[in-house]
Amino acid sequence: MSRAAFAARFTALVGQSPMEYVFGCRMRRAETLLRSDRLTVAAVASQVGYGSESALSAAFVRYSGTTPGAYRSSSSEPA
Repeated sequence: MSRAAFAARFTALVGQSPMEYVFGCRMRRAETLLRSDRLTVAAVASQVGYGSESALSAAFVRYSGTTPGAYRSSSSEPA
């Protein structure tokens, strides 16, 4: 199966492109790591497949509208 055919079939079945799906998975994993572990943002970046803290930060802002550090602070406050 060609890449184009795969992408078209994946989009038809899942409702988003393969890259959008992978991006969402990586960002949800980053959210989980930022909430539950006391890893540095650089360590989280490495675990979710980004080469640097700044690359993760830019992607995370695009995904959630906030920086990883601000997300961590807001998610660790008691409800």
